[in-house]
Amino acid sequence: MALGPGDGASHLAHDVLLHRGFDGADLPRLRVLVAGHAALAGLLEPRRGDFVTAMDAVATNAVQHGGGDGTLVLLHRGGELECRISDRGPGCTGAVLTDLTPRPGGAPGRGGLWLTRLVADRLSVVPGTPGTTVSFAMRLG
Repeated sequence: MALGPGDGASHLAHDVLLHRGFDGADLPRLRVLVAGHAALAGLLEPRRGDFVTAMDAVATNAVQHGGGDGTLVLLHRGGELECRISDRGPGCTGAVLTDLTPRPGGAPGRGGLWLTRLVADRLSVVPGTPGTTVSFAMRLG
């Protein structure tokens, strides 16, 4: 798949691979774009699949709990591939940030951050006013 300027492939800075707003309808295309950029950056399978799964979980959280849309920035930093997803929702509470385990019985909530924490080498969740920014990264190679 060719990645063109309309897909955010042009570099806004030396390490920005993709900068894109999204909503729920954009998630399938976003998965394809992130997978393509991750491959070009050198993230190998099966970690590339884990990275895309984590991105999808965090982006889905942004859509469901963060106001219906978000912004994704994909960065190549040193030996890492980093994904930052920001939303404009009400923000997270400290309780969500300290307990990222899924809720019992498969009840919705927190599963996306829990999964991301399991597969990523680094995860941060920064509540804002409004919104939340979730960043995670994986080492390349």
